[in-house]
Amino acid sequence: MLFAHLTSKAIAMAASLWGGPLIASALQALVTELFDPYRPELHYMRGPGPKWREKHAHLLARRQTQAR
Repeated sequence: MLFAHLTSKAIAMAASLWGGPLIASALQALVTELFDPYRPELHYMRGPGPKWREKHAHLLARRQTQAR
């Protein structure tokens, strides 16, 4: 949180010094891309769901009987 606050201040100072909202928005986009904590690969495909189990139930049953 402190980093985000300081970053916003730095961007505001840069905008006033360099005189342009364009530069401020470019800096904001850069900071957002570099320090964005969202990692979508952690949210996808946690394992087979009920539809997959229903579709492959006969194969799983066959494996269990062969293992005995």
